[in-house]
Amino acid sequence: MTITVMTRRDGSLRQQATVSDFEALAVDAPREVGGSESAPDPHDYFDLSLGACKAMTALMYARRKQWPVETITATVERDASDEARGHYRLIVTLAFQGIDDPETLNRLLEIADRCPIQRLMTVSDVDITTRQA
Repeated sequence: MTITVMTRRDGSLRQQATVSDFEALAVDAPREVGGSESAPDPHDYFDLSLGACKAMTALMYARRKQWPVETITATVERDASDEARGHYRLIVTLAFQGIDDPETLNRLLEIADRCPIQRLMTVSDVDITTRQA
């Protein structure tokens, strides 16, 4: 995968990110750090990757079990108040339309907690190397 980020010449922090051949995504920074908040910031994309992965993982499981899930809505709440001290909290709420059985809903929540992004965020050692092209 190649991710290309193009910085604009107008001096703003807004960037256009292209992932492989997909449509460009806009990225900006919050006003308090000099951005214009014209697009999601990198934290937003980090958080949404968790919500999307949980919803997809639950949906794939429900389809495999042939459970009648119509839609899954993932809501991600962020508490970054202690981020500087190494604590970043995310609360993901999943709403399932089409399933009412509490046991089935609990199983879907258990499965969602096993999504690859949650494992990456919580139990993986991630090594990052930055180098000049």
